[in-house]
Amino acid sequence: MAQRNVLFVLFDGVQSLDVTGPLEVFAGAEQHTPGTYRIRTASLDGAAVRTSSGLTVVPDEALARAGAPHTLLVPGGQGTRRPDALLTEWLREHGPRAERLVSVCTGAIRLAEAGLLDGRRVTTHWAYCDRLARDHPAVEVDPDPIYVRDGQVSTSAGVTSGIDLALALVEEDVGRDAALAIARHLVVFLRRPGNQAQFSAQLAAQTAQREPLREVQLWITEHPADDLSVEALAARARLSPRHFARAFQTETGMTPGRYVDRVRLEHARRLLEDTSDGIEEISRASGYGTPEGMRRAFVRTLGTAPSEYRRRFHPTPAH
Repeated sequence: MAQRNVLFVLFDGVQSLDVTGPLEVFAGAEQHTPGTYRIRTASLDGAAVRTSSGLTVVPDEALARAGAPHTLLVPGGQGTRRPDALLTEWLREHGPRAERLVSVCTGAIRLAEAGLLDGRRVTTHWAYCDRLARDHPAVEVDPDPIYVRDGQVSTSAGVTSGIDLALALVEEDVGRDAALAIARHLVVFLRRPGNQAQFSAQLAAQTAQREPLREVQLWITEHPADDLSVEALAARARLSPRHFARAFQTETGMTPGRYVDRVRLEHARRLLEDTSDGIEEISRASGYGTPEGMRRAFVRTLGTAPSEYRRRFHPTPAH
């Protein structure tokens, strides 16, 4: 297997964990299978950069001397909020030469400014998805997944999701055993699939302003196996079904049905990860009724069946 050059682009205001998280993954792969990666860091002029947390990082070289890497990784951070014409020009010229373009967090903004994401499906930190979509209409922005892979372009959401993406790339390059060994070493117990949501249902939805609707949100979370039809929830809020559905969506930003779906999926995922309960028991406890109903929900949303999800993300073998 040919050695792959991995180049990390550094700039003032970079998020340190966007750099060090994936870098530790690739370095771990090189230690696991020597000769796999040659890892370099570079800033425009080769000078040290100051991260958003105040940490100073000294790069290996200047970008002008870096050459064409196999994997070009652009991290995010506060520095991406300020356009950098010289860095944008370097990315526009050299980005297409890389076999694999990767961004972590708001590093996607840097790639978009260089025109490297046009026509691609991408993601970034949830707080900047609207900005990325507004400023770059040729880019298809998906705010939900923790990372997205579209051809040779891979983009990830905020901070720690860069580790998940790097592990997926290592698994592709070196194999599953290497990726799992690195995950264990970094104490990353659950190697999350890219289409897992960036945040929970409760965080994804806004908290309703009116107390009856807030109580309904809490009831859904605590009773996923109950009757959570619009009619039942409306009765609990003492509103007509039509009024309830309209008010719930206005105040939370999503329909009651979508909120219920997210809560049930999250509940089922947690039971699969943290317990050894059977699939049938979990499907009932999560409100799906049958294993087939839960399987369809998992495949539709996560792209994998519950049994496979448990096999990959249960910290200990399920019995």
